[in-house]
Amino acid sequence: MTAVFPHDDTEQTLLETHTYVAGIDEVGRGALAGPVCIGLTVLSKECGKAPGGIRDSKDLRPAKRAELAPLIRQWVQDWAVGWASAQEIDAYGIVGGLRLATWRALQEVEGRGHLPQVVILDGSHDYLSPPADALFGDFPVSVCAPPSAMPKVLTEVKADQRIQLVAGASVIAKVARDTYMEELQDPGYDWKSNKGYASARHVQGLKTLGVSEIHRRSWKLPGIVPTNLA
Repeated sequence: MTAVFPHDDTEQTLLETHTYVAGIDEVGRGALAGPVCIGLTVLSKECGKAPGGIRDSKDLRPAKRAELAPLIRQWVQDWAVGWASAQEIDAYGIVGGLRLATWRALQEVEGRGHLPQVVILDGSHDYLSPPADALFGDFPVSVCAPPSAMPKVLTEVKADQRIQLVAGASVIAKVARDTYMEELQDPGYDWKSNKGYASARHVQGLKTLGVSEIHRRSWKLPGIVPTNLA
């Protein structure tokens, strides 16, 4: 099968009518523990060509992601990584957590004057824009307010494999979350290797040690009886 490399056709077309265009991708959605992270990359007409070798983070080795991440941050007009904790995922659901993390990333770039007018969102579901539906938790404005102007959202399945700006977002989010998980104190869950995802050593750690503060307690955790989560 011929490898498919991301292109910049979509971003360049959008930049003909918008000042700032953003790419968004998430990391950590399916993990049992740790935060979910949103990578946000913002492009303007002044930005040059993307770094060579940019790909979806899942298609890159860790060393290559670490090499590309600073080059991506230098390439774009602005960038941010938004976070939602395991406790927030428990409180608002995973989709609510994705929205929370994305709003935080948008607030960060807005604070630097780079709020995008349009974002390209990896996937088929717009978890960013109001109104909320049954998939969202109802988090109060005191937890996180939306950006002052909600960007137009374009969803595209496998955008992280097809669109350079989204691929760049996936890389910076993956590097940030992996680094966070690797630096956690680890009594025996093997965070450095599994990054909070299900693995044999992680499951064994759950059976032996029980749940930790960074586990998503509302999830069905292997080896844990729900009544033991309180």
